[in-house]
Formats: sequence, C-alpha cells, structure tokens
Amino acid sequence: MSGQADARQTSARVDITDVVCPVTFVKTKVALEELEDGEVLEVRLNGGEPIQNVPRSLKDEGHKVTNVSQLDDGTFLLTVVKGGLL
Repeated sequence: MSGQADARQTSARVDITDVVCPVTFVKTKVALEELEDGEVLEVRLNGGEPIQNVPRSLKDEGHKVTNVSQLDDGTFLLTVVKGGLL
C-alpha cells in the first residue's frame, strides 16, 4: 500500500464507518459493482478489523488498493481501482 494517490479521478465514494465486519466489505463490494473496470472508489472506514480486512479482501477480488491514509478523526481513507490487479 503506497502513500501516493492514484492519478485517476474518483468515480464514487462510500462511507462504511457505521457498519462492522463483514458488512464493511459487503458495502464496499456493492459500491464497486456500480463502477466500470479502471474506475476509482474512495472508501472511508474505521481502524481495527475494517482496515485490516477490507484492503486484503479487495486485493483477493482483483482490485488494486492505491492509497491508504489516516484522517484526523482516526478513520482511514482507502483508494481502490476496480479490477486494477486483473
């Protein structure tokens, strides 16, 4: 996971700070299903299980996590390219 943002424009955003695993990944996956391959999704999520599991699950599904950054409120912002690893 790099600290550099992907140069592509964000196509969609989803905030999953209000749910717990495994719903965090389910909501992220549903948001990605709305996008075309190569489009970028920003995901706002909590620390702990979500930041450990969601990026790994995204990679397992063939998506590329291009950026992970911690925000001032303690949540994280994840940038994902749909199908970026395929």
